[in-house]
Amino acid sequence: MDKLKKLPPKREKVETLKILRQLSKTSQSLGELKGIAKTIPNQAMLINAVVLQEAKDSSEIENIITTQDELYKALATKGKQPTQVKEVINYRKAIFTGFDLIQKQGFLRIKDIENIQKTIIKNNAGIRAMAGTVLKNDRTGEYVFKWRFKFI
Repeated sequence: MDKLKKLPPKREKVETLKILRQLSKTSQSLGELKGIAKTIPNQAMLINAVVLQEAKDSSEIENIITTQDELYKALATKGKQPTQVKEVINYRKAIFTGFDLIQKQGFLRIKDIENIQKTIIKNNAGIRAMAGTVLKNDRTGEYVFKWRFKFI
Protein backbone atom coordinates (compact mmCIF):
# COMPACT_ATOMS: atom_id res chain seq x y z
CA MET A 1 0.00 0.00 0.00
CA ASP A 2 1.33 3.45 -0.95
CA LYS A 3 1.74 5.86 1.92
CA LEU A 4 0.20 9.30 1.38
CA LYS A 5 2.59 12.21 1.85
CA LYS A 6 1.67 14.95 4.29
CA LEU A 7 0.09 18.13 2.97
CA PRO A 8 0.95 20.76 2.01
CA PRO A 9 3.85 19.70 -0.21
CA LYS A 10 7.22 21.39 0.28
CA ARG A 11 7.41 24.73 -1.50
CA GLU A 12 10.42 23.74 -3.64
CA LYS A 13 8.45 20.76 -4.98
CA VAL A 14 5.63 22.90 -6.36
CA GLU A 15 7.33 26.16 -7.23
CA THR A 16 9.41 24.78 -10.07
CA LEU A 17 10.15 26.73 -13.23
CA LYS A 18 7.94 24.37 -15.26
CA ILE A 19 4.98 24.79 -12.88
CA LEU A 20 5.38 28.58 -12.67
CA ARG A 21 5.46 28.86 -16.49
CA GLN A 22 2.31 26.74 -16.73
CA LEU A 23 0.69 28.86 -14.01
CA SER A 24 1.30 31.96 -16.12
CA LYS A 25 -0.27 30.36 -19.22
CA THR A 26 -3.21 29.08 -17.18
CA SER A 27 -3.80 32.45 -15.58
CA GLN A 28 -3.84 34.11 -19.00
CA SER A 29 -6.31 31.50 -20.34
CA LEU A 30 -8.59 31.97 -17.34
CA GLY A 31 -8.54 35.73 -17.91
CA GLU A 32 -9.57 35.20 -21.53
CA LEU A 33 -12.33 32.79 -20.48
CA LYS A 34 -13.58 35.27 -17.88
CA GLY A 35 -13.73 37.99 -20.55
CA ILE A 36 -15.60 35.74 -23.00
CA ALA A 37 -17.99 34.56 -20.26
CA LYS A 38 -19.02 38.16 -19.61
CA THR A 39 -20.42 38.29 -23.16
CA ILE A 40 -22.89 35.51 -22.38
CA PRO A 41 -26.20 37.11 -21.38
CA ASN A 42 -27.13 34.38 -18.89
CA GLN A 43 -24.00 32.70 -17.50
CA ALA A 44 -26.12 30.42 -15.33
CA MET A 45 -27.19 28.58 -18.50
CA LEU A 46 -23.56 27.65 -19.21
CA ILE A 47 -22.93 26.57 -15.62
CA ASN A 48 -26.14 24.51 -15.56
CA ALA A 49 -25.19 22.77 -18.81
CA VAL A 50 -21.70 21.90 -17.55
CA VAL A 51 -23.00 20.62 -14.19
CA LEU A 52 -25.74 18.57 -15.87
CA GLN A 53 -23.17 17.02 -18.24
CA GLU A 54 -20.92 16.17 -15.27
CA ALA A 55 -23.85 14.58 -13.43
CA LYS A 56 -24.76 12.54 -16.52
CA ASP A 57 -21.19 11.38 -17.19
CA SER A 58 -20.46 10.55 -13.54
CA SER A 59 -23.69 8.58 -13.28
CA GLU A 60 -22.68 6.46 -16.27
CA ILE A 61 -19.82 5.08 -14.16
CA GLU A 62 -22.48 3.37 -12.05
CA ASN A 63 -24.48 2.20 -15.10
CA ILE A 64 -27.07 4.95 -14.83
CA ILE A 65 -27.53 5.83 -18.48
CA THR A 66 -29.76 8.60 -19.81
CA THR A 67 -29.76 11.19 -22.60
CA GLN A 68 -29.46 14.96 -22.61
CA ASP A 69 -32.98 15.15 -24.08
CA GLU A 70 -34.45 13.16 -21.19
CA LEU A 71 -32.64 15.32 -18.66
CA TYR A 72 -33.72 18.66 -20.15
CA LYS A 73 -37.32 17.41 -20.45
CA ALA A 74 -37.25 16.36 -16.79
CA LEU A 75 -35.94 19.76 -15.72
CA ALA A 76 -38.60 21.53 -17.79
CA THR A 77 -41.55 19.47 -16.54
CA LYS A 78 -42.84 18.29 -13.19
CA GLY A 79 -44.18 14.90 -14.37
CA LYS A 80 -43.11 11.40 -13.37
CA GLN A 81 -39.55 10.63 -14.43
CA PRO A 82 -37.66 7.38 -15.03
CA THR A 83 -35.43 6.32 -12.12
CA GLN A 84 -32.17 6.92 -14.01
CA VAL A 85 -33.25 10.47 -14.90
CA LYS A 86 -34.16 11.18 -11.26
CA GLU A 87 -30.77 9.94 -10.10
CA VAL A 88 -28.88 12.20 -12.52
CA ILE A 89 -31.06 15.17 -11.50
CA ASN A 90 -30.31 14.35 -7.85
CA TYR A 91 -26.59 14.20 -8.68
CA ARG A 92 -26.87 17.68 -10.24
CA LYS A 93 -28.64 18.96 -7.13
CA ALA A 94 -25.88 17.45 -4.95
CA ILE A 95 -23.17 19.26 -6.96
CA PHE A 96 -24.92 22.59 -6.43
CA THR A 97 -25.49 21.80 -2.74
CA GLY A 98 -21.77 21.12 -2.27
CA PHE A 99 -20.85 24.27 -4.17
CA ASP A 100 -23.21 26.38 -2.06
CA LEU A 101 -21.78 24.93 1.17
CA ILE A 102 -18.21 25.68 0.05
CA GLN A 103 -19.23 29.23 -0.90
CA LYS A 104 -20.87 29.72 2.50
CA GLN A 105 -18.43 27.86 4.80
CA GLY A 106 -15.22 27.73 2.78
CA PHE A 107 -14.94 23.95 3.34
CA LEU A 108 -16.94 20.71 3.59
CA ARG A 109 -17.33 18.71 6.79
CA ILE A 110 -17.80 14.93 6.82
CA LYS A 111 -21.44 15.56 7.82
CA ASP A 112 -21.86 17.81 4.75
CA ILE A 113 -20.48 15.08 2.48
CA GLU A 114 -22.87 12.55 4.02
CA ASN A 115 -25.81 14.93 3.43
CA ILE A 116 -24.72 15.53 -0.17
CA GLN A 117 -24.52 11.77 -0.68
CA LYS A 118 -28.07 11.47 0.74
CA THR A 119 -29.22 13.92 -1.94
CA ILE A 120 -28.01 11.54 -4.62
CA ILE A 121 -29.19 8.14 -3.40
CA LYS A 122 -31.84 8.99 -0.79
CA ASN A 123 -30.52 6.78 2.01
CA ASN A 124 -28.32 7.01 5.10
CA ALA A 125 -25.52 4.72 3.91
CA GLY A 126 -22.83 7.26 4.79
CA ILE A 127 -19.19 6.93 3.80
CA ARG A 128 -17.94 3.52 2.70
CA ALA A 129 -15.70 2.08 5.38
CA MET A 130 -14.59 -1.06 3.56
CA ALA A 131 -10.99 -1.01 2.34
CA GLY A 132 -10.47 -1.87 -1.31
CA THR A 133 -13.47 -0.06 -2.78
CA VAL A 134 -13.19 0.21 -6.59
CA LEU A 135 -15.17 2.18 -9.15
CA LYS A 136 -14.78 0.71 -12.61
CA ASN A 137 -16.33 1.63 -15.97
CA ASP A 138 -18.21 -1.53 -17.03
CA ARG A 139 -18.08 -0.57 -20.71
CA THR A 140 -14.33 0.02 -20.97
CA GLY A 141 -13.04 -1.89 -17.95
CA GLU A 142 -11.06 1.22 -16.99
CA TYR A 143 -10.59 1.87 -13.28
CA VAL A 144 -12.02 5.25 -12.40
CA PHE A 145 -11.08 5.14 -8.74
CA LYS A 146 -9.35 2.70 -6.42
CA TRP A 147 -9.67 3.23 -2.69
CA ARG A 148 -7.15 1.16 -0.78
CA PHE A 149 -7.51 2.62 2.70
CA LYS A 150 -10.37 2.94 5.09
CA PHE A 151 -11.75 5.78 7.19
CA ILE A 152 -11.49 5.34 10.93
